[in-house]
Parts: sequence; C-alpha cells; structure tokens
Amino acid sequence: MHQTTDALTTVDEKLSKRHIDLDPDGYFIIYLDRDAGLICAKHYTNVINEKGLAVDPDTGKVISAREKVERPQATLYAGRTAKELSVKIFEETNPCPVSLLAHAAYLGREFVRAEQALVSGQEYVQD
Repeated sequence: MHQTTDALTTVDEKLSKRHIDLDPDGYFIIYLDRDAGLICAKHYTNVINEKGLAVDPDTGKVISAREKVERPQATLYAGRTAKELSVKIFEETNPCPVSLLAHAAYLGREFVRAEQALVSGQEYVQD
C-alpha cells in the first residue's frame, strides 16, 4: 500500500505532540554548520525536578522548551553524517550522555533529518 506524503506527515505531526519523558542526562540542540559541512549537537546537562521538568543544575531554574535559553553547553559534538555523529555520541563517549532509549531514537531521527537538509541545502529545524 502506497501512502501519500501528506498522510505520513499527519502521522508524524500527531506523534510529535505526545508526552515524552525528559532525559535526566541532558538534552541536545542540533544545528548545521554549512560552511564546515557539519551536523552539530550541543549537549546541555540538566536535572529533572519532582514535576518532571528539566531544570538548570546550577540555578535550579526551569529550562524553557519554547524560549531561547542562554546556557553554556557541556559538550559540542559534530559529524559529517548522521552515522558519524551517532558513533561519536553513543559509542565513543564514556559515559554516554544519553540515558533513555526514546531519547537515543529521537536523536537518530533528528540527525538523519539534519543530514538530509545539509545535503539538499534545505533549512533544518529541530523537532
């Protein structure tokens, strides 16, 4: 059965609205460095409070998912492909900065989307 792009987009949009548990080991901001030809992922540490919200481990303030937050990243990872970036984060970094399988799967999907945007020249916006 062949599905239309619109139907598949609808499925993904619905899934993007589901609840996800935040990773206590931190979060990533993914972006492209087109001049260098790299997919970049800034890793930030956080603590999950009793309400399930990510908070800055230094200040205790809730980290907004909707507003730009100015914090120093813990680590910057970069790779030319989604696979290269995944290997650096999940195989070469000890301890691994990701503790939830759902977070790892999400990052893999985002790295592939970022790679496709890098190759095609299209804009990349992290989901």
